[in-house]
Amino acid sequence: MIHAQERGRPKRRKKIEWKLLTDLPVQSRTDAIEKIEWYALRWKIEVFHKILKSGCKAEDSKLRTAERLVNLIAVFCIVSWRVFWMTMLNRSSPNAIPQTALTDPEIKLLDHLVKDRGGNCSRRSTLSHYVVKIARLGGYLARANDPPPGSTVIWRGLSRLNDIELGAAIEATTMGN
Repeated sequence: MIHAQERGRPKRRKKIEWKLLTDLPVQSRTDAIEKIEWYALRWKIEVFHKILKSGCKAEDSKLRTAERLVNLIAVFCIVSWRVFWMTMLNRSSPNAIPQTALTDPEIKLLDHLVKDRGGNCSRRSTLSHYVVKIARLGGYLARANDPPPGSTVIWRGLSRLNDIELGAAIEATTMGN
């Protein structure tokens, strides 16, 4: 058994404490840290699968051949990875430029669709600012004390943004703008 406790006192939450059972050899502190890091990665894999199953609704497809199902799951994996990556990138590098994860047309649409609220003007050119806009499209309230948006609201918001982007592209071709 590996017993791990977070150091220090985190603000506004309990300390993380894990008791991990393993049949792998743990001979040193380095071995224990390695196993803890492996377990931490497992949670990210679970989140990715949640996006794949709940967001993409991969299990609801009615495809009849294995080849079609494999192709559909491949596309769903790309979409799921984008949502997961955007969620994690927002947490690890919130001050990155928005073009790290978004296209220029997506940024323009977000600026048009989701009006900026008061607050820090310098943050308006960051990835975090645009991820919050996406999450707001997905139902995130973005109140002052809310935690960062999670994958569910980012999934919903990105889905709406893609639908709107497709509609805008169709309108531009049919109306000649």
